[in-house]
Amino acid sequence: MNRTRILLRKIAWSIFTILFVIVLNFFLFRVLPGDPARAGVRDPRLKKEAVEMLRVRFGLDKPVINCFDSLNPIEFGSCAVNPMETQFFIYVRNLVQGELGFSYHSNRPVAELLAQRLWNTVLLIGAGQILSIIFGMIFGILAAWKARTAIDYGAVMASLIAWSLPTFWLGIILLFWGSANGFPLAGKATPGASSLPLLQQWGDIARHMFLPTLTYTIVYMGEYTLIMRSSLIDVLSEDYILTAKAKGLSMFQILKDHALKNAMLPLVTVIAINLGFTVAGAIQIEAVFSWPGLGSAIFEAVGRRDFPVLQGAFLLIAVAVILANLVADLTYTYLDPRVQTE
Repeated sequence: MNRTRILLRKIAWSIFTILFVIVLNFFLFRVLPGDPARAGVRDPRLKKEAVEMLRVRFGLDKPVINCFDSLNPIEFGSCAVNPMETQFFIYVRNLVQGELGFSYHSNRPVAELLAQRLWNTVLLIGAGQILSIIFGMIFGILAAWKARTAIDYGAVMASLIAWSLPTFWLGIILLFWGSANGFPLAGKATPGASSLPLLQQWGDIARHMFLPTLTYTIVYMGEYTLIMRSSLIDVLSEDYILTAKAKGLSMFQILKDHALKNAMLPLVTVIAINLGFTVAGAIQIEAVFSWPGLGSAIFEAVGRRDFPVLQGAFLLIAVAVILANLVADLTYTYLDPRVQTE
């Protein structure tokens, strides 16, 4: 099978999966118990008329799908309702227009709320991922190169400890360490820093990013080191590596020209999967350091039962995971030509 057909098939499956997630994401929040109109306010003094106004404001007065007022099979609605006036059709129509509804708590567009937080998360995770990949690969290659030596044992032990540390616990430990060394402990910037010159603003943001980025880097660097070491040791035991050694090639040439490309396959898969899931996985880090990102937005929305924000965030994370897997598949076909023949 040639590369174009593989590419088209992967893209088609990704689109189908995204459509399935859109449908599932809609019905998932409709089966939760409780009245969604009261969920965001949770004020027992709220009068019945005010609740009805909220239901109309957020479109909850309309049937979920045609013939059903809710997903409870006992609660039948009118099949005479125009299907285009149902909650599901309005949800899909808004998605096509780039709208994710309105927050029950702040009454602001969900897309606007998530967009503000998303860039902060991308900034934090992007820096953490790049650093963890670079250091994880370096330590993994070094451990495989010096296999069964003190360097290898030390790298494996440190990686296992780093990978097994609870993220929030490591964040709290670094929080104490940072407070003793003058690092900012919370937020993205110092109040009033927006009036500073641009270079000083970025310097202030970098200081605030240091502790959460360090937490993220330590945890994922351990995982990448172990995978890179294990994969590279397997590759270095292959016959074609022995042939390369018999030809008199140096270890550096063997790694660069023959081993690293094949050893990268498992690491690429794990990195791609992590890129999707770490958007949600950064919740603990963002909560510990009060970083105003997508993870902290989800944390706050859970506490407020702000279902539209959760629905939008889950959809965003699901799409990120699907696209990350698509990138991993395409990268795999580039690194391993055998995939193109399957």
